[in-house]
Amino acid sequence: MRMKKDDKVKILTGKDKGKIGKVLKVVRKTNRVIVENINVVKVHQKPTQANPQGGIVEKTMPIQISNLMVMCNACVKPTRIGMKQLEDGKRVRICKKCNQQIDS
Repeated sequence: MRMKKDDKVKILTGKDKGKIGKVLKVVRKTNRVIVENINVVKVHQKPTQANPQGGIVEKTMPIQISNLMVMCNACVKPTRIGMKQLEDGKRVRICKKCNQQIDS
């Protein structure tokens, strides 16, 4: 899995197709990520002590990683990610289209 928190991603399929958002959380166990303002659903919530009224709440749900593509900062296009090892031994992610480093 080559996605990280705070990556800019483009949605490839689903009701939010074409939108761009920022990754808030990566769930490695299920290969899903939560993207800011993407895949928002309405959830019915029972009254609790924290929310005594209950009601219908909007919640951002996870989306499958295969439905996303990382946006390159240099060429500003959705791209696949490659790995490259620097001289000092550090591994960084690179854009497959323009070979620029994605990690800062």
